[in-house]
Amino acid sequence: MPRNATWFNYDRTMSPPTALPHPDPEEFSLSAVLKALADPERLTIVAQLTQGPQDVGECFRDNPAVPKSTRSHLMKVLREAGIIRNDPTPGGPGRRVTLRQEDLDARFPGLLAAILANAPT
Repeated sequence: MPRNATWFNYDRTMSPPTALPHPDPEEFSLSAVLKALADPERLTIVAQLTQGPQDVGECFRDNPAVPKSTRSHLMKVLREAGIIRNDPTPGGPGRRVTLRQEDLDARFPGLLAAILANAPT
């Protein structure tokens, strides 16, 4: 390698993960929450998140064959309804997903618990 040559810095070419918009609790819509939770795949994700925050990839461990575009859409619907937070992982390229249970319980008391208690396992 020539003396004045430099190595390609791959990290420099990657843009940092961006913060996604999340609705405030007073903006939550009951119809949007119910619509988001009506899908079995999204309901499975929410049930997993009751155990605590997870990386996005962990949310699909039960069905790893789900295409990336479908994963993104499932997460987008849950995030826009206010059910989850999807934030960049500190110091890494990934994303961390958290259930907004306290916000949902404050806005719609008992709704999430009732839906999860009656969800098929």
